[in-house]
Amino acid sequence: MTSEITKADPLPLGPGSVTWKYFGDWRGLLQGPWAGSMQNMHPKLGAAVEEHSDFFTERWERLYRSLYPIGGVVFDGDRAHETGMQVRDYHRDIKGTYGDGQRYHALDPDVFYWAHATFFYGTIVTAENFCGGMSEAEKRQLFEEHKQWYAQYGVTMRPVPETWEDFQVYWKHMCASILEDNKATRDVLDLDALEVPPFMPWLPQWLWRLQRPLVSRAFTWLTVGMYEPEVRELLGYSWSARDERLHTVAGKAINASFKAVPPRYRKHPRSRDGIDRTTGRVPRDAPLMETPERNLPRESQRGNPMHYCPVHAERRA
Repeated sequence: MTSEITKADPLPLGPGSVTWKYFGDWRGLLQGPWAGSMQNMHPKLGAAVEEHSDFFTERWERLYRSLYPIGGVVFDGDRAHETGMQVRDYHRDIKGTYGDGQRYHALDPDVFYWAHATFFYGTIVTAENFCGGMSEAEKRQLFEEHKQWYAQYGVTMRPVPETWEDFQVYWKHMCASILEDNKATRDVLDLDALEVPPFMPWLPQWLWRLQRPLVSRAFTWLTVGMYEPEVRELLGYSWSARDERLHTVAGKAINASFKAVPPRYRKHPRSRDGIDRTTGRVPRDAPLMETPERNLPRESQRGNPMHYCPVHAERRA
């Protein structure tokens, strides 16, 4: 079945939605390798990333700048549809062939929806693992809102499951029968060459090199704990009852530590910006907050239509 929502004049999400409650939280970065690997396990999406993406040469910069337009599709209010269509258009020229000559295109409806499905389901994964959980009613509401969210891109709604139950069947089918172990997925999970995080500029390189193997193993373990059993089996990971208990303890500790953070600062800047415009902290028609210059693509890529690259970076705190 297909969704009743069309791409004409989609209503933006706003305050009071479950999506605004959970999406855009900094804890979402903890499922970054999960989301990236789940996306790349789609055969066509993985082929596109392997051929076209330079993500692995600028992991932190690409991650941090991508949060702005991705978050904007949820938090930009009456400008969310425009942001969504900009995100869609970054994908227009991403196409090619893979395997035995099969074609792929990033805007193939099934491929584009799969990427969105990981954002939606990743919101549940984040809430369940690091935010104290999500009720069944919230999951159902979030599912209905994810249709509204997806409509902002101005693409066909054909691949979108009709009900929450339909989505669970779809997700199970993707994990058990469609996803594959490929190079793009393994590259996401390979954190052995990860650079010093930009929020730790004070950390000496020599000390980071000593810590990096531990960080890599910890993030991989955290990610494996979020996978469906079918995905763990596909990628060859084992998972014990002890792992599950420790993963639960780690998630509760992360959630407890975030309780000390003021709610406003638990959100990414673009998310916070949207909230500020609805509460009157900044004018509703204020310029959208864009990524700082430090996150922009390298000079040679700044004219590439596949990249989000704002000319002027807004720096409101």
